[in-house]
Amino acid sequence: MARTKTKLIRLLIWVLFLLLLDNSVHAQTAQEIARKAFGSTVLLVMEDANGQPLSLGSGFFVRNGEVASNLHVVEGAARGYAKIVGQKSKYDIEGVTAVDSERDLVVLKVSGALASALALGSSEAVQVGETVYAVGNPQGLEGTFSQGIVSSIREVGTDKLLQITAPISPGSSGGPVLSARGEVIGVSVATFRGGQNLNFGIPSNYLKTLLEKSGPVKPLALAKPAKAQRSILAELGGRNSEGVVGGQLLWGLVGSYTFSFHNRLRDNVKNVVCLVVFHDRQNTPIEFNLVTYPGTIPAGLSKRVESKVDKSIRTLTGGGMDQPSQTKIEFRVLNFEIAN
Repeated sequence: MARTKTKLIRLLIWVLFLLLLDNSVHAQTAQEIARKAFGSTVLLVMEDANGQPLSLGSGFFVRNGEVASNLHVVEGAARGYAKIVGQKSKYDIEGVTAVDSERDLVVLKVSGALASALALGSSEAVQVGETVYAVGNPQGLEGTFSQGIVSSIREVGTDKLLQITAPISPGSSGGPVLSARGEVIGVSVATFRGGQNLNFGIPSNYLKTLLEKSGPVKPLALAKPAKAQRSILAELGGRNSEGVVGGQLLWGLVGSYTFSFHNRLRDNVKNVVCLVVFHDRQNTPIEFNLVTYPGTIPAGLSKRVESKVDKSIRTLTGGGMDQPSQTKIEFRVLNFEIAN
């Protein structure tokens, strides 16, 4: 009897030990999650057929040489490259292996990059109140790591969206949303015109399904999917920069400059994000600057904003003090929100 009790006690101790070991293996600190995620997260820079910057976004490795992101990040691009957070090398995007236009997901083939894939967790197991981490490159600021919780799981038709409090901004689109175990439970979506600090992630289970359907690589320019009959984002607003335009650049002191945002809509807008592309006298893009105006621009009116680049750009574009540039300047409005 005594031996039986001793064996039982040892068995219980062994079970407790295994449970503690399991928790210690899976429990990770925020620092550990960030360090691992940075090595697998990329900054995506997309260009048009002329090599001009078109959009900035984020992505993460899901398989050897394959990166997941949002479809809207690469839509309309002829080429682009990926840059792993914290590294200098740039890796060309060969093309697209899978697209889900209804859920704004894409899988890209990236040549030459060596990086570990992030583990995909089950989004079905996610519960409201869980701690989550969003990783991305907001406004082009590489390797931004933010913490929050799952504030809601939204039903959109027959689909779901994860609503989170971890901040997401333009440039973070396509980045991973991670659980406390460091597993991907969602893909960040940052380009909503409406809403106030409403941050969402496409559940990881949709990405798992998409990966099972991946096929041969299609060039970016040839991989445009048919227009989706419906979109998971339709009820929450989509990526749409029509109606707000930039123009009238004037040079100031050193490398400072001002230009105007004109709101052609009937609604007030705020948080306008614009890519300013500078060209030299041979019409070659030589620099681009991401400018964000957080204030409100009333319907039908314009607002002049100020920014700065290296003073050499003013020389190369031939602009003088309080004078416009003598070369081509492009204004590409990437995002804005309707102000309530």
